[in-house]
Amino acid sequence: MKGTYLLVLKLEYDVSIKDRWRLEPGLYAYVGSAMNDLVARVSRHLRKEKKKHWHIDHLLEHAKILSVIMIPSELRLEESLSLALSEKFDGPVGFGSSDLKVKTNLYRVDQIDELFKVIGGFLQRGG
Repeated sequence: MKGTYLLVLKLEYDVSIKDRWRLEPGLYAYVGSAMNDLVARVSRHLRKEKKKHWHIDHLLEHAKILSVIMIPSELRLEESLSLALSEKFDGPVGFGSSDLKVKTNLYRVDQIDELFKVIGGFLQRGG
């Protein structure tokens, strides 16, 4: 099954990721895609032991995953979901988005209900 996913994360302390991004404590939402195996990709993120390949792997050493939202789709929706989130939230430029036209795939979430409103609207529009 192919698709896009969103990880809702909680960071409890200041952290520096790859000496490039300084993140403050709080809630974050990370957007990713898995165009080969959605369940395997999300399962990988949930594992503690893994080789660090992506930016998110470095953040997950410090952050706790609170929720996972999987959106099965044959279409690559990562960029359009990230664009929808960027209308309400900001994040560290370049995080997880080097292969996309968005500034970031990690968003600082001040209001969790606003996050779910954006996701709900995105899903209602069909991506």
